[in-house]
Amino acid sequence: MRCGIDLGSRSVKLVLMNETGLQDSRLFETVDFYRNYGRRTDNGMVVDFPAIGIEAVDSITATGYGRNTIDIVGAKIIPELKAHVVGAIWQTGLESFTLLDLGGQDSKVIKVQSGRMVGFETNDKCAASTGRYLENMATVLGISLEELSRYSDNPVELNATCAIFGESELIGRIVEGHGIPELAAGVNYTIFKRIKPMLRSLLSETVVFTGGVALGKGICRLLEQELGVKVVVPRHPQLNGAIGCGVYEKGKRR
Repeated sequence: MRCGIDLGSRSVKLVLMNETGLQDSRLFETVDFYRNYGRRTDNGMVVDFPAIGIEAVDSITATGYGRNTIDIVGAKIIPELKAHVVGAIWQTGLESFTLLDLGGQDSKVIKVQSGRMVGFETNDKCAASTGRYLENMATVLGISLEELSRYSDNPVELNATCAIFGESELIGRIVEGHGIPELAAGVNYTIFKRIKPMLRSLLSETVVFTGGVALGKGICRLLEQELGVKVVVPRHPQLNGAIGCGVYEKGKRR
């Protein structure tokens, strides 16, 4: 059994795969994973698989935010962009597309042609186009992240380009009396506006949308309506990087 691990800034995703595909998956809060299932040794961190409920694995491949700071004993480390491209190809069967990944604290746009990465842009300097921004805005609105992610129609205009100032602007719009659907649509539209320049420069007819943010429909609809593209959300958008690790070995892609 091959183990793929995506050490994200907000969550750790772990998958188990064999020749027939995905066999198991786990999702942990990042701090909980290191605290409860990691054991520090002189050679690095050992993952306590029995404590997770996994008997044994044949190989470990890891990527993600913590790949360079958390040295997992016995793991092969691969770049995040490579892991996400391999995962998207395996999950969708597509070879040419633009990959959009919105994670907890960064965003990535990668252009893939004939199965190869030909260009990319990333944003890991600003929280304003990430899942963390959406979590904060959902808290301001007093709704769940799941509810926030549903809306895209009649968005309230929000112009602040900073996540912090964006919260203040949203509170101002609440005071003006706008409804939750329009306010939530406005929040989702700000995400679209911030990733639009990256997408425009690397656009394809098909956009594969991954990361936890892809679980909602609001931003998917905005991408389709505003860019005129087909948006494909894989079955496991949040696990895409871990799946890429699980199928990374040459000759074992689908």
